[in-house]
Amino acid sequence: MPGRIRKLLSRALFKAAAVVGASRDADIAILRDSYIELLGYINAGMLHQGNPYLFDYAISLLPNDSPIIEIGAFCGLSTNVLTYLKHKHGAKNALVNCDKWGAGWADQAEPFGNFGLTNKDYREFSRDSYLHNVRMFSGADLPFTIEKTSDEFFAAWTSSQPAEDVWGRHVALGGPVSFCYIDGNHSYDFVKRDFLNCDQWLSIGGFVLFDDSVSPEWEVRLLMPEVLGTGRYKLVARNPNHLFQKIS
Repeated sequence: MPGRIRKLLSRALFKAAAVVGASRDADIAILRDSYIELLGYINAGMLHQGNPYLFDYAISLLPNDSPIIEIGAFCGLSTNVLTYLKHKHGAKNALVNCDKWGAGWADQAEPFGNFGLTNKDYREFSRDSYLHNVRMFSGADLPFTIEKTSDEFFAAWTSSQPAEDVWGRHVALGGPVSFCYIDGNHSYDFVKRDFLNCDQWLSIGGFVLFDDSVSPEWEVRLLMPEVLGTGRYKLVARNPNHLFQKIS
């Protein structure tokens, strides 16, 4: 890469980093909703309290009826909030998500804690919790949940492969996407692949939200300047996580 181009790119990414830098949790906007508060009390999960505000913003402005994609489902808290907000705004978009509930490390036999619990026990419990929670709170509009890693999921999406969801329903994967919530593996390589895969299918005017994108504990934050640096996305909200809208 010529030196001048490298300097220009470095300057652009430095400017982007300033725009997408961390904001204090004290500055976040909270979506005040008694139903979402109830879910937070009873539905296990790790949903930052600023994310429902960003969900609500994106769902209220979806560009079309294409599916909403959720990468990472865990125990179903974010899934149930997304489904609730779909109905609040009258959105007809299908919610399609994926998770493999820690299948990569579930085979590790070494127990943790004081009672001999294994990673396999943890995986099975979190999966069962997801099924129970989503049946309870989204039973009238079950999401299409595909038990795959995000790489496997997007490979199937790209090739329009038919799939069977965790409820035993057959799903036709593929096509445009209106909103993508990326909350899977938080390492840089994984989240970048998730973004690139999402970008391939995201409609103009669609949204992408990155969980834990300001936390110094996670590498998600490292990708934020690059997303802005593409020139094809604008940062529409930071609360404190980053919500981008595709503009070209």
